Formats: sequence, structure tokens, C-alpha cells
Amino acid sequence: MSVTSWHASPQRAAMPHSDPSTGEVRVPVALYDLDELQAEVPLVLSRSEAEALRDTLTSLLSGPALVVA
Repeated sequence: MSVTSWHASPQRAAMPHSDPSTGEVRVPVALYDLDELQAEVPLVLSRSEAEALRDTLTSLLSGPALVVA
């Protein structure tokens, strides 16, 4: 089994949460090998990492929608 084919997706029905004392953000993700679940783990981000990710996603999503034929 090679982890190069793995991908991560947000866990269904699991919400990210933050620690107000540290600013740490935890995003529950599911790791898949193709379509087979391998693990469920938290993606742990510092506040500055979470803000940078938010800003990048906002920028990517503010562009024109990609149309797939």
C-alpha cells in the first residue's frame, strides 16, 4: 500500500473547533486510499496557519466557477 494515492476529506457531520486559550484549530479529516477509508484524524493548525488557509481558500473560491463538461 502506497500513501501517495491517499487523499483527505473533511469528516462528515464533524465540525472544526478551536481552543480559545491557544488559538489552535482542529479540523476532523478522513484519510482515504482511493475510496477506502484508512483513518480519521484531526488536522491541527495554529491560528496563523488556519487564517492563511482561510485566506487562500477564500481567494480560490472567489474566482469564476470551474465548469466540467
